[in-house]
Amino acid sequence: MIIDGAYGEGGGQILRTCLALSLVTGRPFEIRNIRAGRPKPGLRKQHLAAVRAAAAVGRARVRGDSLGSAVLEFLPGASFAGDYEFDVGSAGSCTLVLQTILPALVLADRSSRLVLRGGTHNPGAPPFHFLEKVFLPLLHRMGPLVQTELRQWGFYPAGGGCIQVEITPVRRISPLNLTDRGDLRHGRAHAVVAGLPRHIAEREGRTFASSVNRAFDYVVEELPAAMGPGNALMAEVVSGNITELFSAFGRRGAPAERVAGELAEAVNAYLASGAAVGPYLADQLLIPLALAGGGRYRTQPPTRHTRTNIEIVRRFLEIEISLQPGEDQCWEVAVGPSPNPWDKITT
Repeated sequence: MIIDGAYGEGGGQILRTCLALSLVTGRPFEIRNIRAGRPKPGLRKQHLAAVRAAAAVGRARVRGDSLGSAVLEFLPGASFAGDYEFDVGSAGSCTLVLQTILPALVLADRSSRLVLRGGTHNPGAPPFHFLEKVFLPLLHRMGPLVQTELRQWGFYPAGGGCIQVEITPVRRISPLNLTDRGDLRHGRAHAVVAGLPRHIAEREGRTFASSVNRAFDYVVEELPAAMGPGNALMAEVVSGNITELFSAFGRRGAPAERVAGELAEAVNAYLASGAAVGPYLADQLLIPLALAGGGRYRTQPPTRHTRTNIEIVRRFLEIEISLQPGEDQCWEVAVGPSPNPWDKITT
């Protein structure tokens, strides 16, 4: 199978989805024009880490796995559970490496333990707390149990973070429906600084709490300076049927008030919609639901990431995925059913 890495949003998610589904289905692929839509195209360190992690889990033969490469061939063998350690070697996101190999390991024949090193709280990637509080609890509802521990925070540009993961797999995962988020139960913001003045986090917390359209508590956490410099602001929205988490990150030239305002805008948009699933989770639920052979959820207007991921999932699994606009600023994503979705699964 040949995949055009310039398709749609043209980023690293295309590569990670191909790797994940190649491991699960046993289907080899060649991807060209890797990350053609990015200012620095080709493979970067975090993408290489994902490729090499997938190759280790899948005993794969790989060609083109070098920095800057725009073409990659991946020929998987059988996927193996086990104990693995993977290091991005930079502040690149280790949570994205985890998401690359997780589908194969939750369908393996025995448990696995992982140690992942790199960035844990990065712009442009799901932070550890998103996995812990949002994605993995939903995956648990579908059958697998994935337990995580944040052993060390890792911020951009220093990295140095560490996550430990224990995976208890299942033979098959179950469909999931998330069409109603239920009543809002609690809102909580968490402002974190490391190696930066505490007042940055305090200003973020106050600004966010005054800008969001519902009552939110906030806490401030100051980590040891050696973990920094770094700053993350996360907002957890706990509803009856789902927990969502949104994040923003401090950066040079962006005052604390701007960071908090950006996060409040994202949370307000979610609260104003009738969606159960936020825009980032919408992208990440596609693989588990497709492997389950069915499911549906209501989300906010789909991002290019989501639309692109839908097409890549369809290529590997040949399953129906529909995307339809609805009421309350929502879209409904419906996955399957297909006649025999498990005919494509060899793990």
